[in-house]
Amino acid sequence: MILDQILIYPLKSGQGWARSEAVVHPWGLDGDRRWAIVDEHGDNLWLGEFPRLASVTARPTADDGLRLAAPGMEPLTVPPATGAPTPVGFSGLDKAVLADDAAHAWFSELLDRPARLVWLDDPGRRSIDPAHGGLPGEVVSFAWDAPLLLVSESSALALDGWLAEEAARHGEDPPGRLSRVRFRPNAIVKGAEPFAEEGWREVRIGSVPFRVSEICDRCAVTTIDPETQVKGKEPLRTLARHRKWDGKTWFGIRLVTLEPGTIRVGDPVIAR
Repeated sequence: MILDQILIYPLKSGQGWARSEAVVHPWGLDGDRRWAIVDEHGDNLWLGEFPRLASVTARPTADDGLRLAAPGMEPLTVPPATGAPTPVGFSGLDKAVLADDAAHAWFSELLDRPARLVWLDDPGRRSIDPAHGGLPGEVVSFAWDAPLLLVSESSALALDGWLAEEAARHGEDPPGRLSRVRFRPNAIVKGAEPFAEEGWREVRIGSVPFRVSEICDRCAVTTIDPETQVKGKEPLRTLARHRKWDGKTWFGIRLVTLEPGTIRVGDPVIAR
């Protein structure tokens, strides 16, 4: 097996950013999900509720600021967050640092509601929920439940076939290839048997070892087309037919960093 793609999401719920390599920290990939959007009460404003967030391009700056762009919006460079810590509603985390007022205004205009941009100044403060396989001392950024999400291209190809069958069953046009970005992966691997990843306990990408914490349950985010921001029924409709148990649908696996390092596209992937 090889590592085929690396993706980071500088802004939680924003567009993915393909990288040729990435430094791996205990909490996740360098630059991944250090920024998030919250409402006036500190609760996360997420992609499943606000599909327009998928149109936001976010790029970290060298000084830990953020460059933002979105269709219909003026680009904005956000300086490093030095505001007051504010309460936030993320599991395992009580506070994050506010960005400046211009950033809050930018997202409030984008979403047509009050919104604030926050920065996770120290990802080592946010523990992984034990209900999602977290062990004492394990930490995570603003990502859901684990530092990395891994998707197998072979499993995605199998899903593409099921999607075509489901469309034919309902008399719909063939859907074509499903964007893998819908699953918000950090790592896409090639060369495994479909869904073999669900039996893995540990994964080594290049020289970096990871622990598999759990299979990933999927939510409404997967039904949002990352190009058009239009929400549909798939792939949850098809996953519910083929990949549903315990009342949830499942696709991909969550990884926890065992040792820091650097991963690169083309790295060998060894699982056991």
